[in-house]
Amino acid sequence: MNIVLFGPPGAGKGTQAALLKERLGLAHFSTGEEFRRHIANNTVLGQQIRGIVESGALVPDEIVLAVVRAALEAEDYRRGCIFDGFPRTLQQAHALDELLAQLGRTVDAVVTIEVPEDELVRRMLSRGRSDDTEAVIRERLRVYREQTAPVLEYYARQGKLHTVDGNAPIEDVYSSLAELIIPLTATS
Repeated sequence: MNIVLFGPPGAGKGTQAALLKERLGLAHFSTGEEFRRHIANNTVLGQQIRGIVESGALVPDEIVLAVVRAALEAEDYRRGCIFDGFPRTLQQAHALDELLAQLGRTVDAVVTIEVPEDELVRRMLSRGRSDDTEAVIRERLRVYREQTAPVLEYYARQGKLHTVDGNAPIEDVYSSLAELIIPLTATS
């Protein structure tokens, strides 16, 4: 079972992925966490990522996909995975499908957690991070919409896209996700 959780920054993907991981016993894949793990372990990929991140550049797709491949080939990921905010671009979505096919697997469901923009801004401003100004947050949301709209359309054409209302208490969002995903685990 491989699930992709989508949603703009502040939608609660990480929180929901952690709850689903506990319930389903699937690995949770977060590119940021995997990057930090590779850097901490000083792997070849970690050395490359450290240099890129320290320069302020975005990690290129070929390295992101190498990190994804390394994770998916690990024992923890054999039962499946909850992808948290990955893939972010159409190119990454195609590459993920190809990689999973090579491993005899597929993306089973893509769930986007929808939250109104003003609520996302309110949530992120309340975190109190120094780099979270309203202008910066709105720009991140614009970039998210621009980059991910084609990815969502790609999965919608495959009949895999589902939407959950994320503008609700955490428990209610989780219940909606569980109602959608738990039945799929019986068929995969």
